Amino acid sequence: MIGHPPRIELRLSVVTPPHPPAAVFWDMDGTLVDTEPYWIAAETALIEEFGGSWTHEEAMQLVGSGLFHSARIIQAKGVTLSETEIIDRLTDRVLEQLVEKGVPWRPGARELLVALREQGIPTGLVTMSIGRMAHHVADQLGFVGFDAVVSGDDVTHSKPHPEPYLRAAELLGVDPARSVALEDSPPGVSSAAAAGMVAIGVPFLIDLSDAPAHHLWDTLAGRTVADLSAVVGAP
Repeated sequence: MIGHPPRIELRLSVVTPPHPPAAVFWDMDGTLVDTEPYWIAAETALIEEFGGSWTHEEAMQLVGSGLFHSARIIQAKGVTLSETEIIDRLTDRVLEQLVEKGVPWRPGARELLVALREQGIPTGLVTMSIGRMAHHVADQLGFVGFDAVVSGDDVTHSKPHPEPYLRAAELLGVDPARSVALEDSPPGVSSAAAAGMVAIGVPFLIDLSDAPAHHLWDTLAGRTVADLSAVVGAP
C-alpha cells in the first residue's frame, strides 16, 4: 500500500505569457500517467480467464478508445460478461496496480501541470477511463490539478468524437479555439481537433504521424507555459 502523496503548495505567479491559452486540457492514460501497461495486463488476464489470448498488437488497437468500445472487442474474444462488468473488472485491476505500485507520472507532465496552476490557467482532465479511476489519479497529484474532470461515463460519445472536449470546454466556460489539448493517441488527437482545440500530440506507444495533431512534441519534459501559449498565438 502507498500512503497519501505529499501535498504541494502552489505559488500563484504574476508573470504570465501575454497571450496564455484559455485552458489546457489533459488526456490521462499515456499522457499524464503511464498506465497503459496496467490496462494491457488487466485485459490479458481477463481474456485468458475465459480461455482466450490477447496479443500486444491487439492491445495497441484499444489505446485511446472508449471503454465501452474496448469492452465489445473483449467480448468478441470470448469474455461472457456484460460491457459494464468488463469495464468494472478492468478498472478494479488497474486501480489495484496503482495502489500497489504507485502512480507512474509521464515525464514532465506533473511539472507542467504545476506551472499551469501556479499561473492561474484553467485546466481540465478529459479521459475515457471512468470517473472513479480519473478522480483517483487526480487525487494523487498532491495538489488540486484540475478545474473539471470529464470521464468516459460522463459522455454519450467517446473519443474520437468531439463531445468529451466540447463538454470540458463548456464546464470551464472557455472558447475551444483558444484552448490546448495534450494527447497521446489518434482517437484523442482527433477528438480534440474536431472540438476546435489546438491538439498537441505527445507520442508514446502509438505513432501519431497520421493523426490530425497541430503539433507533435516528443515529450512534455522541459515544456513550459510559454510553449503552450506560443501554439495558441495572439487572439
